[in-house]
Amino acid sequence: MKKMRRIVAMIVLVSVTAGAFPVSSYASTTQQKIDKTEKEKNELEGKLDDKQDELEKLKGQQSSLKGQLSNLNSELTEVSNNLTSLENQIAVKEQEIVDTQVSLEQARQTEVQQYASMKTRIRYMYESGEKSYIEAFFSAENLAEFLNAADYFERIAEYDRMMLDDYEANRQFIETEEARLQNEKIELDGLKQQAENEKSRVSGLINKTSRSISQYAEQISDAEAQALAYEAEIKKKEQDLKTLKKKLAEEIAISQAAAQGQWRDISEVTFEESDRKLLANLIYCEAGGEPYEGQVAVGAVVINRLLSAKFPNTIVGVIYQNRQFSPVASGRLELALAQDKATEKCYRAADEAMSGVTNVGNCLFFRTPIEGLTGISIGGHIFY
Repeated sequence: MKKMRRIVAMIVLVSVTAGAFPVSSYASTTQQKIDKTEKEKNELEGKLDDKQDELEKLKGQQSSLKGQLSNLNSELTEVSNNLTSLENQIAVKEQEIVDTQVSLEQARQTEVQQYASMKTRIRYMYESGEKSYIEAFFSAENLAEFLNAADYFERIAEYDRMMLDDYEANRQFIETEEARLQNEKIELDGLKQQAENEKSRVSGLINKTSRSISQYAEQISDAEAQALAYEAEIKKKEQDLKTLKKKLAEEIAISQAAAQGQWRDISEVTFEESDRKLLANLIYCEAGGEPYEGQVAVGAVVINRLLSAKFPNTIVGVIYQNRQFSPVASGRLELALAQDKATEKCYRAADEAMSGVTNVGNCLFFRTPIEGLTGISIGGHIFY
């Protein structure tokens, strides 16, 4: 009777789902991994392209800055030459100032001497009471004496005018030299300031450009490191893809062989005492939050594999087959078994499955829904 119920259920499922399902849930999971890895690889390649473009731009900007720095160094050489010339001019101006100060000091001494001589002359004329032209005319005894007196007065007046002119010229010289000295000092200060400004300008530009080059060097180094990291990740993804595609091909081949292979009858299976607890706790881990029908369906998939000639022929072998049930790999099943977390419904579902009851026909796999996957939908799983 149990055998007949299984055969009827299988016929119904085959008529509904034949040709509509992927070969295996694990193969489907592997295909998802392949699609995800392909997507990640494409994203990494896009990031790598962007980073390489950024590198080219950074290197171009750095190259431009290096050209600017070269020009600035040339400019600095020119400025240094200008500074040398300015320093020579400054030295000349300083010597001219020294010479001017010497001349000015001499002129001042001459001024003092002239002023003293004029005071002496005036005081002498006042104290000696020299005669005027009229007095000389009336006191002269003859014309010759008068002419001699007139000539004397003329020479005295001429000498006085000459001394006055010299004094005035010296005074003008002093004023001119003082003004020139002031202008020379102003010009000297201007040359010094010009030299300092030029030096500061070029030095500032060189420092700024050098800092910019260093910053670009750091950015280039970071970008190159990121690009290398992307390349390493891409290579790893490529290797992962190669491994996953090979694995998928193997799984599809196994699934196809299982679907077309021989099946045992449930009556031919002998269960161990521990099988019930193991199956109930796997059902708890895989479908503990699912409706009871979903829990029975998970148990039925395990029993279907047990009955297939392409899978292990024990409950333990099926459940612990490498990379088949995620709770095994994650360790959740071991924790559940240690505390026997399976509920009464999970045990009841395990009992029904082990008695040969199936609500998913001969489905060998189940998973959470993904786009394009069709099958028997129960709770949060699709069975196929």
